[in-house]
Amino acid sequence: MSPYMPESLNIIDLITQASLLVQIVMALLLLASLLSWVIIFRMSARLGTAKNFDQQFETWFWSGEDLAKLYQGVQGSPERQGLEQIFYVGFSEYLRMHKKRQPKDDIIDGVERKLRVGLGRQQQLLESGLTTLASIGSVAPYIGLFGTVWGIMNAFLGLSQTEQATLASVAPGIAEALIATAMGLFAAIPAVLAYNHFTAKSSRLYDSRALFCDEMTGMLQRETSAEHIAHKETQSTASQVRGL
Repeated sequence: MSPYMPESLNIIDLITQASLLVQIVMALLLLASLLSWVIIFRMSARLGTAKNFDQQFETWFWSGEDLAKLYQGVQGSPERQGLEQIFYVGFSEYLRMHKKRQPKDDIIDGVERKLRVGLGRQQQLLESGLTTLASIGSVAPYIGLFGTVWGIMNAFLGLSQTEQATLASVAPGIAEALIATAMGLFAAIPAVLAYNHFTAKSSRLYDSRALFCDEMTGMLQRETSAEHIAHKETQSTASQVRGL
């Protein structure tokens, strides 16, 4: 350690001896860091739960069970989410339009619209918090830099008022200012890494759900076509019977 540096100087002392504005900056960065970690833990749990629920529902969906029975089971679920909710809104629209005997193309178009809406809403819930992480990751370094600039400016202003410029007189002010930059990076780096990780993970879930929507639309389209053909055959048979 330099002979000009007081032996008792440590990080806690630098923070407590910093100017009021620098302390406010440090407090803001500490709060931002805590907020980012809260969001990180919540999003990690949310994405993990969503992935497990989607996998369980897909296993149920492709088990060969009748869609109407599957719908009844989903309808009784108190808290639908993910693919379960997307399937529910899509099949509800299918039943509603089918009951009104709408044309086949109109039924499929209506189901596709509902599926897209359900997919978008579930994705919004899934990605809640990403914007905050992005803001912390982009803004925190500049807040820390502002505190550093202010602290260094105060240090040099104090140096100008002393008769003899020494390292001991300027080092504490510069050190406390640089802590603000370190805290800004400490808040920003985890937020940026988490944002990239969760964005990629939520995108994979979105792609999986979008593929499910396409498969479900195709399945309903085939079912509607089969019902349409059966209805035509029934009408043809009835006409032949009346002709006899």
